[in-house]
Amino acid sequence: MSPRERGWPPLPEALPAAVVDNHTHFPVGADEDPGVRDGSEPLSTAEHLERAASVGVTRMVQVGCDLDTLAGSVALAEEHPQVVAALAIHPNEAPLHAGVREVAPDGLDPAVARRHETSLDDAVARVAELARHERVRAIGETGLDFFRGGEQARQVQRSAFRQHIALAKELGLALQIHDREAHEDVVEVLLADGAPDRTVFHCFSGDVDLARTCAEQGWYVSVAGPVTFKANDTLRAAVREVPLELLLVETDSPYLTPAPYRGRPNGPYVMPLTVRRLAEETGTELTTLCHRLTANTEAVYGTW
Repeated sequence: MSPRERGWPPLPEALPAAVVDNHTHFPVGADEDPGVRDGSEPLSTAEHLERAASVGVTRMVQVGCDLDTLAGSVALAEEHPQVVAALAIHPNEAPLHAGVREVAPDGLDPAVARRHETSLDDAVARVAELARHERVRAIGETGLDFFRGGEQARQVQRSAFRQHIALAKELGLALQIHDREAHEDVVEVLLADGAPDRTVFHCFSGDVDLARTCAEQGWYVSVAGPVTFKANDTLRAAVREVPLELLLVETDSPYLTPAPYRGRPNGPYVMPLTVRRLAEETGTELTTLCHRLTANTEAVYGTW
């Protein structure tokens, strides 16, 4: 990466109307932004929010998906009126809480992760406790991740997924799904257990068939930066199958920075690049799409 390709992307052109980043990970419980991997100076939450507002990303859903970020995500939402929270135990975390060591999130050494000393049931109970806070609007991200790990890990993930589905329905909250190389199994669990009324496939990575299933079931499809990647024709074809009233947009920052800045740090302020690509793919006028995305977000998470 040349010096000109390092660091935070420049501010994109502002959107003509406000939109909401419905899935982002601000750093909480740590002093350093985990998204800064190239030596760039981290941005504070206030700086992130200022940059985002300047380009039309006026609100966001902060996602805490391990024991170390649950309470901090709620506190962040309490402190900043632009932010609400989603809480869960990530599917890659669930097996570790259950003592299954064949799977670990990227960059995590399970042997030294003290949070995994807590049982899975107690970890989910902590989610349930905090999710009753008025600033929490979703259970997530939860689901299945079959990228790594064997059948034992997958069975734990299925059990944890079902616990989160039940919790979302009990509390009347939306459900944010993490689905990595597990499309058929995720759908199977949702249909067997009954999906919450507002179910979102976060960072949608499926094909046309999954998009059509979501449309049939009334599940929301949330699209992130990968829709801009050159090789993702399958994803773009799927997006074109999604009814506009079921479409959402996100960054999943600090990950998945859209082209042409892939590999650089990501933040909510970069999301206009994804919104513009969605307008192209769906053949929707940009202002109209912004209003539609905002209305969809509020239908899922309420207003704030």
